[in-house]
Amino acid sequence: MHRLWLTFAQAVTVAVAIVFVLSTFKPDWLTLAPTPGPAVTVQQIAPSETTAPLADTPGSYARAARAALPSVVHIFTSKEMQSQRSPFLDDPIFRHFFGDRLGPRQEQRTSGLGSGVIASADGYILTNNHVIEAADAIEVALNDGRKFEATLVGRDPETDLAVLRIQAGGDLPAVTFAPAASLTVGDVVLAIGNPFGVGQTVTMGIVSALQRSHLGISTFENFIQTDAAINPGNSGGALVNSDGALVGINAAIYSRSGGSLGIGFAIPVSFAKDVMDQIIRTGRVTRGWIGVEIQDITPELAGSFGLPDTAGALIAGVIRGGPADKGGILPGDVLIAIEAQPIADPQRMLELVAALAPGAEARFQVRRKGRVLEVPVKIGRRPVLPRPQ
Repeated sequence: MHRLWLTFAQAVTVAVAIVFVLSTFKPDWLTLAPTPGPAVTVQQIAPSETTAPLADTPGSYARAARAALPSVVHIFTSKEMQSQRSPFLDDPIFRHFFGDRLGPRQEQRTSGLGSGVIASADGYILTNNHVIEAADAIEVALNDGRKFEATLVGRDPETDLAVLRIQAGGDLPAVTFAPAASLTVGDVVLAIGNPFGVGQTVTMGIVSALQRSHLGISTFENFIQTDAAINPGNSGGALVNSDGALVGINAAIYSRSGGSLGIGFAIPVSFAKDVMDQIIRTGRVTRGWIGVEIQDITPELAGSFGLPDTAGALIAGVIRGGPADKGGILPGDVLIAIEAQPIADPQRMLELVAALAPGAEARFQVRRKGRVLEVPVKIGRRPVLPRPQ
C-alpha cells in the first residue's frame, strides 16, 4: 500500500510540474479550441451593374459629385498690412520730441480662404469678389493637389463676382454649365467648397426659393436660396444640380452664429456667365446708368403723393448734368416703366437700367402730379466702384 501511494504521489507531482511548465512557456497548448456555433445567415444583394462601385445607389448623388468635384478649387489669399500700434505714437507732439526713433509700423501679412470654380479648360476661374478683394497674392489649389499662382482678370463688386486665371500648362477639368432657367424650387442641389479650410466638402439640400433680393448683400441681387450647408470658406464654390452641372456660385449665408443655419444664397449661373464673359472680353462689366437717387414707395408716401398704389420707384434726387437731368426727369417723379416694362420696385428699376446699352436712348414713363409722361433719356455708363485699399 505504501508503494502504491508513493507511485501515485510521484505521478501527481510530475503532472503538476508539467502543467506548470506548459502554463508558463506554452499557455496556448492548454487552451481548448472553441466549439463551433451555428452559422449566421445574412441577406445580401448579389453584385450587379446597378451596385458596381462607379454607379449610384438609390438616393445617392455620387455621380453628380464625381462630375463636379474636380472643377472646384481652393483659393488662398494674402495681403500685407501695417500692424496696429498705440495712437500716442502718431501724435504730433509726441513725434516732435521722439521723432522716428521708435521706428515705422511693422508689416504683417493676413490670409484668407475661399473656393472657386474652373469655368474653362484654359484656366479661367469664377469666384466671389469678397474672396479676393484687396488681396495682393492669390494661390489656387486644384482638386489633385497642384497649386498655382493666380492673376486677377477682373472683378465686379456689384454682383460680388470675380474672374481669375491660372496657367496650368494643359487643359483643366472645366465645370459644365446648366441651361439658364433650368432650376425650380424643390430641386436637389449640392454645394461644393472648402468650408473652414478643412478640405473639399460636399453638402446636399434643395432649392428653397429663387430670385431672392433686397438682402443687402450686393447691388444687383437675384439669388438662389438653398438649405444645402454653406459655411465660411464655401464662398465662390459651386452649387450644382443632381447631374453635376453648375447652377450657381455660392455667395453668402444667413447666420447669427457664423455657421450654417440652413439659409444659403448662390448667384445664378446665368448672372455669373454674363459677368464672366464681359470681364474676359473687356476687363470690366458695362452697365447702363441715368444718375438718380431712388427709394421705395411706402403706403405713407403713396398717400402723401396721391399715388394709386406703391408700384414704381420714387426719384429722390437727380445728379446735375447726368443723363436723367438732361432728359428732363425731376425729383419727386415716380418711375413706373422703362421701354414699356413695368417697374415694381427700385430693385427692378436698377436691373432694367443696368441692362440698357450706354449711348442708347430709352423711353421712361414717369408719373408727375397725377399725369403720366414719357421722357426720352440717353443712357450713360455706370461708374466703376474704386478698389478697396
